[in-house]
Amino acid sequence: MGIRKTKEIAVDLLMDFAGGLLIAIGVYNFAAASEFPVAGISGIALIFYHFFDIPIGIMTVLLNIPIILICYKLLGRTFFLKTLKTMAIATFSMDILAPLLPVYEGDLMLSCICMGLISGLGYALIYMRDTSTGGADFIVMAVRKLRPHLSLGKIIIVMDCTIVLIGGLLMGGNIDRIIYGLIGSYLLSVVVDKVMYGLDAGKLTLVVTEHGYDVAERIDALTSRGATILRGEGSYSKQDKEVVMCACNNKQMHMVHKAVKEVDPSAFLVTMEANQVRGQGFKPH
Repeated sequence: MGIRKTKEIAVDLLMDFAGGLLIAIGVYNFAAASEFPVAGISGIALIFYHFFDIPIGIMTVLLNIPIILICYKLLGRTFFLKTLKTMAIATFSMDILAPLLPVYEGDLMLSCICMGLISGLGYALIYMRDTSTGGADFIVMAVRKLRPHLSLGKIIIVMDCTIVLIGGLLMGGNIDRIIYGLIGSYLLSVVVDKVMYGLDAGKLTLVVTEHGYDVAERIDALTSRGATILRGEGSYSKQDKEVVMCACNNKQMHMVHKAVKEVDPSAFLVTMEANQVRGQGFKPH
């Protein structure tokens, strides 16, 4: 086994332990202690914990078995084996480590916020290593395999809201706690997207102009950012146009707008969010 492979396995294990512990703390020490429903298979396991006092981690494993069998072919052997490792670590964290830590018994809103932030960070750490905690994660990854244009956060929020509503009704139907569970699930999905994509996010601008090279040179002078010139044609005028495409960080976009205004005040400019920017001048691939 090479040094590079050994290092990759070590990082995977570190992320699994960190992510699994964060998820366990969010679910056990905050959600379970405050008795509001949570999302995912952990949310279903929490219902059994509430009624029958079955350990959340063990129940999660039992619920995972049919889902894993169904999704195995779609996700492949490698992902399946990595998930078994992550799931074992997450179960150990949930049933052994989390109960050793103090539980939060304060304000429900603070508990819900902490659950969303802490568990969301845990899930993001695990997803970034191309693995999962099984169960609902298998469903999330399977949906993303079929619909890669959907973000993980959006897939999670749709599925998790359904589980939270059902869990809330079964656990007494307390509307306040259901709302807290929904808020926590939303925060969790936002944290997952921000950690996975937001750290590398930026802005992308498209400038339709007749002075593309001049605009690109001015952008480079003000921001030290390169640009790409695309050829276009006005649909109404039939005149040749140049489309300047430039990616930059959020702070530099104001200077890009300034460069365009200085060179061609009549240019058509579109600015949009770029969830992730990789390449020269940004984070490498």
